[in-house]
Amino acid sequence: MAATTHTVSNQVPPLVGYDVFAADLALAEAVQRHMPPELLAEARGELGELGRSAGSAQVQAWGAQANENPPVLRSHDRYGNRIDEVEFHPAWHRLLGHAVTAGLTDAWGRPGGHVRRAAGFLVWTQAEAGQGCPLSMTHAAVPALRTDPALAAVWEPLLTSTVYEQGLRPAAQKAGVLFGMGMTEKQGGTDVRSNTTRAEPLAAEGEYLLTGHKWFCSAPMSDGFLVLAQAPAGLTCFLLPRVLPDGTRNTFAIQRLKDKLGNRSNASSEVEFDGTWARRVGDEGRGVRTIIEMVAATRLDCVVGSAALMRQAVAQAIHHCTYRSVFGGVLIEKPLMRNVLADLALESEAATVVALRLAAAYDADTESERAFLRIAVPTAKYWVTKRCTPMVGEALECLGGNGYVEESGMPRLLREAPLNSIWEGSGNVQALDVLRALQREPLALNAFLQEVGRARGADHRLDGAIKDMLTELADLNGIEARARRLVERMALVLQGSLLVRWSPPEVADAFCASRLGGDWGTAFGTLPHSLDLASVVERARPVER
Repeated sequence: MAATTHTVSNQVPPLVGYDVFAADLALAEAVQRHMPPELLAEARGELGELGRSAGSAQVQAWGAQANENPPVLRSHDRYGNRIDEVEFHPAWHRLLGHAVTAGLTDAWGRPGGHVRRAAGFLVWTQAEAGQGCPLSMTHAAVPALRTDPALAAVWEPLLTSTVYEQGLRPAAQKAGVLFGMGMTEKQGGTDVRSNTTRAEPLAAEGEYLLTGHKWFCSAPMSDGFLVLAQAPAGLTCFLLPRVLPDGTRNTFAIQRLKDKLGNRSNASSEVEFDGTWARRVGDEGRGVRTIIEMVAATRLDCVVGSAALMRQAVAQAIHHCTYRSVFGGVLIEKPLMRNVLADLALESEAATVVALRLAAAYDADTESERAFLRIAVPTAKYWVTKRCTPMVGEALECLGGNGYVEESGMPRLLREAPLNSIWEGSGNVQALDVLRALQREPLALNAFLQEVGRARGADHRLDGAIKDMLTELADLNGIEARARRLVERMALVLQGSLLVRWSPPEVADAFCASRLGGDWGTAFGTLPHSLDLASVVERARPVER
């Protein structure tokens, strides 16, 4: 075969060896905006180090290896003893260990902790999203445990530790632990009040034995779990350790690992409890109220995780089009491709800006910000996670056939994209939760309206969208059937308000013209041609400036 047929030309170099944080202007600006000035230099230093690691060839290889070598269940040892362990590829442990060391399970106890962590989570997820589950669950367990100060005193220092230790041992023998969650059961799914797992009280105060089956148990290799079970007074939250203080294994029979569409480096499982020891968290019969703060925190991580997938997808698409030549010029200079890339960049920046705004509300921790979060978290969770899959799919198409090949990394992003819309309550659950907040918590709606109202008068299309939203909110006729439509409108108005206040004029103009003004088609790449699309694309290009 002639060697000339193997000359390689017009192929795009890999997007590697760059600072994932510094190259993302929308994220870097959000950190600067929300971080207290006295902490900004330190936060930038931490995030820069994490960003350079995430963009390195080594970490990108770890992400690919972890995805290509999914976890394996070891139910028994060689002698037939039940061990119920999950074996991971070394790359998984390296990724997870680096994330823990970088503080991605530590947000609750340090100034600006939530903004730092959200930004870090957004950066590190771009290396491999599968590790996000144990990071998120461990972080989110803290507010639930704080309902019991005695438990929090023991477990919170371990949950927020920056030390990652593999292996199942008593928590007292470890410098850091991970947590998972077991809520859903096969007969109920989202309807956790129909759970059948039983909790039988023991003589010691707060101690129970659990019997039942969990249909989805996240991160089964973790050191402990927050689970729901039916106690004598009703559905109750429990802390279930994998290893008891005396070193014996708690009964935690992993029946199988789920064979999932994406998120393949992470283990999701079905587990059986049979006289499994657990400690009550909160009051009997108040399980949902106890665990709801954990759910809210993991829902925010769904928003941040989707923003991360969007950012990596648009970075790969713009990078490809910067180098790939076609019809006499590079793709990024072609008007129609520029329109597509700008549209994708708008979606990505809007997701990033709202995610960091929610994290900043957690840091502020005022009554008004807590009220804002009550309605803004499910609103953003509904919309941002919904937009992720079509956005990533369009970005993949920008690479053509190369994007459809596993080596590009784009199929991994696309398989991951639907997860966050399903995890912690699918679209209908989020939309109905917003309705519940509207009907029962007037302070939440008031805080939301105050937030979007801060941009009133800055753009006529935003003003019109706010007016239309208020009309929708005032109409109670068939409101449940209209819930998705209403929440979509609320999410777009929130994103538009934030972009008008904080993003460059060309970004805000393009967002308001398309998402709020109606000058937009039904596919990406249908922005008005008169907009400054080149500036929008250049802003999103993954290069340090």
